This record gives sequence, C-alpha cells and structure tokens, in this order.
Amino acid sequence: METKNIMIVGVGGQGTLLTSRILGGLAVHAGYDVKLSEVHGMAQRGGSVVTFVRYGDKVAEPIVEEGCADVIIAFEKLEAARYAHYLKKNGVMIINDQRIDPMPVVIGAAKYPENILELLEKNFRIYTIDALSEAKKLGNSKVFNVIVLGIAAQHMDYSEEDWLAVIEKTVPAKTVEINKKAFQLGYSKI
Repeated sequence: METKNIMIVGVGGQGTLLTSRILGGLAVHAGYDVKLSEVHGMAQRGGSVVTFVRYGDKVAEPIVEEGCADVIIAFEKLEAARYAHYLKKNGVMIINDQRIDPMPVVIGAAKYPENILELLEKNFRIYTIDALSEAKKLGNSKVFNVIVLGIAAQHMDYSEEDWLAVIEKTVPAKTVEINKKAFQLGYSKI
C-alpha cells in the first residue's frame, strides 16, 4: 500500500492527540507501519496543535510534507485555513465549523478572517459540520472530535467495525458508548 498521509489540526484541548491515537491504533491493528508526530504550539493556552499520522507498508518518517496530505481533519476553521497548503491536489478536508479566537484576536491585535469556509471551498474539496452542536445533542460536547473523525473515516481504508473496535480500546472506558455513537453519527453524514 502506498503511504497515506493524514493531518489532524486544531486548538489545544480539542482532542487532536486522542484522535491521532485512534487513527494510529487503527493502522497498527490493520498491520501497517505507522508513524505519528505531534507538534504542540502553546497547546495548553489554546494554541495550535498539529498531528501527523502516516501509515502504509513501510513509512520512513512521521512528518507530512506540504502538498502531500491525503486527508486533513480540522477541528477549528482557522486552523483548516492555516494548514490547507499541506493538502494534496485530490485530497479532502473535513472541517468542524467552529471558531476559536487565537490570542492576537482576543487582545485586539488581529481580526478573525471572514468567509474562511467559502474561500477554502474554492480551492479544495471540503466537508463541513458543526460537530460541537451535534455532540451537545448526544449529551457530551467533548466527543465532537470523534464525530469529525467519523466523516474523515469515509476517506480511509477501514470498515466501520474496525474503527469502532479501535475506539473501544483507545478511549476511556466510561466514554466508550458515547464515542461510538459520535463516530457513527459522523460516519453516516456523507
């Protein structure tokens, strides 16, 4: 199998690292060579977090180069715009339609860009969802990342059953059922 390159981008506290562990665990479960790399940029202060997940028959390094990502999973729309140049020509972005103001916007030194999703749509194949609202309907706002992952899963090489099995092994025991429901909600969206 040719190496698959996945990027997961978001803001500290959005579950970027858990999502990468689920995806990495799935690729290992399927027998692939997997490399993960996590980049924390002030993650605990609401800063950008980027995780690379690469899997295939033989993966040499963990970093995804610009223009090479098959899938970008973005938990915040400004982060999607910030890393869009990593997407390959026929790649896909799954974007949680959520706005989290970065510190320069909070302190008034910058403005949050307008029409991010519309601009991305002009140049990239994107799918958007207000996953936070969907997660609240399920009764747990923290599972929004697994809803987004469910949509992204349709652009990868694994069955729904494989995803659910790895989610069960990866998330905290008390959250298994709600995470499975969240994944299935996202998986049914496209």
